[in-house]
Amino acid sequence: MAAPGENLRINSQRLWDSLNEMALVGPGIAGGNNRQALTDEDAQGRALFQSWCEAAGMTMGLDQMGNMFFRREGTEPDALPVYMGSHLDTQPTGGKYDGVLGVLGALEVARTLNDLDIKTKHPIVVVNWTNEEGTRFAPAMLASGVFAGVHTQDWAYGRADAEGKTFGAELERIGWKGDEEVGARKMHALFELHIEQGPILEAEGKDIGVVTHGQGLRWIECTVTGKESHTGSAPMPMRRNAGRGLARITELVHEIAMKHQPNAVGAIGHVDVYPNSRNIIPGRVVFTVDFRSHLPEVIAAMMAEFEQKAPALCEEIGVSLETEIVGQFDPPAFDETCVGVVRAAAERLGYSHMDIVSGAGHDACWVNDVAPTAMIMCPCVDGLSHNEAEEISSEWAAAGTDVLFHAVVETAGIAD
Repeated sequence: MAAPGENLRINSQRLWDSLNEMALVGPGIAGGNNRQALTDEDAQGRALFQSWCEAAGMTMGLDQMGNMFFRREGTEPDALPVYMGSHLDTQPTGGKYDGVLGVLGALEVARTLNDLDIKTKHPIVVVNWTNEEGTRFAPAMLASGVFAGVHTQDWAYGRADAEGKTFGAELERIGWKGDEEVGARKMHALFELHIEQGPILEAEGKDIGVVTHGQGLRWIECTVTGKESHTGSAPMPMRRNAGRGLARITELVHEIAMKHQPNAVGAIGHVDVYPNSRNIIPGRVVFTVDFRSHLPEVIAAMMAEFEQKAPALCEEIGVSLETEIVGQFDPPAFDETCVGVVRAAAERLGYSHMDIVSGAGHDACWVNDVAPTAMIMCPCVDGLSHNEAEEISSEWAAAGTDVLFHAVVETAGIAD
């Protein structure tokens, strides 16, 4: 398919204005956003987005998970559409660009096509996926997971927040449950623009990250059991301190990840200590190990070393270890043709670029199971994300959206 001319660019000021206007919906307390999935603020953001898309001449489809699809017709209406988009929901203390850039960048592509009176052969669809963050209803990427057949819809509807409110009930309450069967849509391809959420592009001075892979992960819930006793009167040689097991395993996880550089990571995030009293030696500690890599064989090697060494480290100090895998995600390799189109677009437009692995999960990772998919990343300041201080420049936003524009239009085909 013919590529659009290198002189064709999006309206960067309009994109920036849209990002700032959306940020007024569900403002945070420190300059960012709190627009969690299926809250009143999410409903308000959706309504604003709908008004913009319909003003751009697109028609909305809404499925039973609340996923929003806005269609711009092609000259070949029976051709499979090219999709682009991301998510509008945020963390409780989220930034203004994580996910939102991908949605409003896609809208800007449609607006620019209108401005330039460009007709594509394939229809183009702008999508907002529901509950990507997973902060209110775990897990993350919930609705795209149902779309891709990873989760069942009934299971997703039953996911509950901290107050016991279910996903299904809250989707009904805010008025964004559609009738369309989830996953019934077929895609020619999908492109997702996103901020990097890491420091590599900024550190390397690159405008564009061409995402070749996502990271796979394994979450291992560990329970170390010792014996509760008084911190003052229990003799040191007789202690069975579960906290020491946590400490030893924390260092082991770090060592294992460092052995498998580059792009492998490992850490312990969530920790519960029992009884969590100042003068009681912990008798039990429950925590989660998070291993990630874009290579399946690296994840397997990290897991094997952990399973071999962690129990022995605990046994040496008189505590026991039980483990359970509570989350797993195989690393996606994005479609080579779509990735090549992104890389060629960045090259054609004169933007500096590099291949990159996404360190976070994204809706594109699930959609990749059912359609050819690729991702585009732009830098973010200091790699900071999931934080109200998250920041990008208007130039970075424009560069990423320009590449999205060219990749989507080339894939959709310009009508004669």
